[in-house]
Parts: sequence; C-alpha cells; structure tokens
Amino acid sequence: MSIAVELADLPDAIARRGPGAFLVTIGEGGPHVVSVSVAMVGGHLDMGAGRRTARNVAARPAVALLWPHGVDHPDDSLLVDGTASLADDDDRLTVTPSSAILHRSGGVGGTC
Repeated sequence: MSIAVELADLPDAIARRGPGAFLVTIGEGGPHVVSVSVAMVGGHLDMGAGRRTARNVAARPAVALLWPHGVDHPDDSLLVDGTASLADDDDRLTVTPSSAILHRSGGVGGTC
C-alpha cells in the first residue's frame, strides 16, 4: 500500500526520518545502491556522489531515494523519485524530486 506525499510536505517527511538514505542509480550493468546523507536545500535534495554514482547520473539522471522503515517508522518506508544533476566538481549531487510516497510493506509473504 502506498500513500502519496505532496512535494510541499517532503521536507517534513525527510526531517522525521533523518539524513540517512539509500540512493539508487542505474549503470550499464544495472542498479547501483549507495548509502548517502541527504540535506534538503530549497526544493532540492543535496548529497555526496562517488565516481560510479556520478558516471551513472551523467548517463541516466533518473534516480530513487529510499528511507527504509525502522524503529522510529516501523510501518512504512519513504521513497522519492527524481532527476539528479552533478555539481561542477562532480562530487556533489542535486536531486529534484518528482514524486514521493510512504510505502507500507506487505510483510513476509505479503504483497507490496
């Protein structure tokens, strides 16, 4: 089950979960997942980027960010889709969010 998060409400949703998230990019060999620390700057998400992440974003800017469920949020995960761009020095990444949802897991053997 998914519940839409309005982009205007995204800063609050992220603040409740903290800066730690997983960034998913797509490379020639498929998905690449890294742990990132996210800061909300204006309407954009800012984070560091390694060489492989930067390469992937340069070729395919569509990305996803995941804040998994945990102790403080045991029932749902926050998923954000967006378009990434690299800063001039290629070690910082800016993501412009396009959609966000709170996703409740179906549990073991359940449906998503």
